[in-house]
Amino acid sequence: MATESNIPPELVTALRQARHVAVLTGAGVSAESGIPTFRDAQTGLWARYDPEDLATPEAFQRNPRLVWEWYAWRRQLVSGAAPNPGHLALARLERLVPRFTLITQNVDGLHHRAGSSAPIELHGNIMRVRCSAEGTVYEHWDEGAELPPPCPACGAPLRPDVVWFGEQLPSDALEQAWNAATRCDLFLSVGTSGLVEPAASLPRLAHAWGATLVVINLDVSDTVRERLFSLHGRSGVLLPALVSAAFPDAAA
Repeated sequence: MATESNIPPELVTALRQARHVAVLTGAGVSAESGIPTFRDAQTGLWARYDPEDLATPEAFQRNPRLVWEWYAWRRQLVSGAAPNPGHLALARLERLVPRFTLITQNVDGLHHRAGSSAPIELHGNIMRVRCSAEGTVYEHWDEGAELPPPCPACGAPLRPDVVWFGEQLPSDALEQAWNAATRCDLFLSVGTSGLVEPAASLPRLAHAWGATLVVINLDVSDTVRERLFSLHGRSGVLLPALVSAAFPDAAA
């Protein structure tokens, strides 16, 4: 497992010299804050449900109360979690490089709570809701006796502001992510399986366009090749170590 003492010096130099750093984070980053992954979240009352049977427009149309209650339970899990050292290291890195783009597949909002200024949330944010008819987004709502609560503007049911199976990713967020991947000179892929498209294509796209690619995950082996560094380990350990190694004189 890579640690602060054996992070490749070539990677330290590449990060120190980078003019635009782009980062893609996945469920592995949030797991270190105690947030179960999408499939691991099925416990207790919810163990008998397949998450793919709850996270679809059809499921919401069929049983909106059930879907709302599942997301309310997941929001409770997220509310009890705190950003971990990996989240905090990325927020620190943003302040240390000339240009920084953070892209996340996570819906928990922990990057924002850690201090990242404008994370691109490809799959939405579970801590927001939106009108199921008009799409208006709300950060606060009245969760009263009627579930799901009605939209205050039109009365249609509110739904989580997340991307469900069968739905398209927000076009503006996806465009920003593509632009970052093709224009950055260093791309970090952290805690993501690389299986969920289109986000999975971003690291490969960045590497194809000439960026140094850094993969941090528990599912990879330590590898160093030309413009490619794979680091086996937890993001909460490796990200702070990498940032400190590249910018040892910067205040934490």
